[in-house]
Amino acid sequence: MTERQITGRHVLFGFVGAFGVIISVNLVLAYNAVKTFPGLEVKNSYVASQEFDTRRTAQESLGWHIDASHHAGILTLSITERDGAPVEVAGLDAVLGRATNVQDDVTPDFVFDGRAYSAPLELGAGNWNIRMVARAADGTEFRQRVVLIKK
Repeated sequence: MTERQITGRHVLFGFVGAFGVIISVNLVLAYNAVKTFPGLEVKNSYVASQEFDTRRTAQESLGWHIDASHHAGILTLSITERDGAPVEVAGLDAVLGRATNVQDDVTPDFVFDGRAYSAPLELGAGNWNIRMVARAADGTEFRQRVVLIKK
């Protein structure tokens, strides 16, 4: 029986193989991260930061609380005042989607029933975000991202 020795060629192949796997995995992960990135939140972050405090103060003065749920194929978005009374907004725009990509984004057709806004919509399990913009009767804009966990 002959004894095998590790040569410089064996060590070279081991290093090249190990680093090749590491680099390949990093490239695949980077490609998928860029491919599924949903995009920018704002066009100009400097301008958005200058208006942030004003918009936040106006939004907080409304005193609205937002809650979302999904049961039996119905997505419900509840907007209430400080005292718990339901709010019927002057306008509501909402996009429902996954937190990580825009592939599953939908625009629910919400209808106010006197207590909350509801829309028929089938959802799969997981983490969903509702990116909503509601307008008060006085024109104040209320923006919020509402997290909905569907089990």
